[in-house]
Amino acid sequence: MSMTPKIDSDQAVAQRYAGAAQQREAALCCPVQYDTSLLEAIPDEVIERDYGCGDPTPYVRPGDTVLDLGSGGGKLCFISAQMVGREGRVIGVDCNPEMLALARKHAPAVAEHIGYANVEFRNGMIQDLQLDLDQLANVLADQPASDLSSYHALRHATEQIRSEHPLIASDSVDCILSNCVLNLVKLTDRRQLFAEMFRVLRVGGRVAISDIVSDETVPDELKNDPTLWSGCISGAFREDEFLSAFVEAGFHGIEIVKRQAEPWQTVEGIEFRSVTIMAYKGKQGPCLERNQAVIYRGPFSTVKDDDGHLYYRGERMAVCDKTFRLLKAGPYAAMFDFIEPREPIPLDDAQPFACRPNALRHPRESKGLDYDATTEAPSNCGEDCC
Repeated sequence: MSMTPKIDSDQAVAQRYAGAAQQREAALCCPVQYDTSLLEAIPDEVIERDYGCGDPTPYVRPGDTVLDLGSGGGKLCFISAQMVGREGRVIGVDCNPEMLALARKHAPAVAEHIGYANVEFRNGMIQDLQLDLDQLANVLADQPASDLSSYHALRHATEQIRSEHPLIASDSVDCILSNCVLNLVKLTDRRQLFAEMFRVLRVGGRVAISDIVSDETVPDELKNDPTLWSGCISGAFREDEFLSAFVEAGFHGIEIVKRQAEPWQTVEGIEFRSVTIMAYKGKQGPCLERNQAVIYRGPFSTVKDDDGHLYYRGERMAVCDKTFRLLKAGPYAAMFDFIEPREPIPLDDAQPFACRPNALRHPRESKGLDYDATTEAPSNCGEDCC
């Protein structure tokens, strides 16, 4: 029985993008509209060698520390540099030497144009954000691995780099961006990829990821096609599995903020399209009782969050302090009204919350059992009173 040989996806990607850094390849990108005012500072060579399927930069905020995974020629980094301002910082990570050289070559010109330098490009694999490949190259130059003894020494040096001088430190990034790169990572490395994104993000931080997804499972014969893989096609996540990967990594508030209606390409009846996903870090931690409640406004009769909590439209739902704070931030805030207790419970005095998926909060739990105030309508009642 004949078997289709497996491709080396890393080698296929490296070769194709090395060529794309030298000469534009139209097949590597979808049409994307960017803010033209932010492109004026970016050299034409960078714009011409840019490859992507979406624009995640609108989710960058002033003062952010931004990490761009698979930064290529640096276009997203240079756009983000202007959005975060002088107080912000942008880090691009890529392992393709030609693309890194292109980005680093033009960084001084962009800094001169915008008036400050807040971008740097680091050599690393996006699924291993601890290993600085430039540091590893220096070790190899001084101590080439030629036998078992030097191999073990190299392994020790590699782990030392990861622990003492990581490429990206844990809990150090406010916003992670990526544009059509996650699908290029080997299937066996994808769990680590999402774990690394989660590791480097600060609590309260967010990811904005544009990538290609498929509407059906991609068969092995397509996955083993080096042209389709390096062209951001056959390595595409299936759409529902892409979202599940964020859940499994520990993210919350996962939202499809943009989805291409018509497929970018169709191969053997399988549709491939661009999506942009937002997700947040911060739902981990203890559940504490502070007598808080939320009221879901609608329009659905009931919704359920990633932790299984149910929210019934118009009902006062009991939540722990952590969930209360999560719902007031990110994509949820406009969906709820938030009820604080009349007498706040200090965080240090809060007891563990008895977490139930659909617990109601009686109004007296927030107002106080002995609350018996009687008030009159304001005498200057205007249009806002009734």
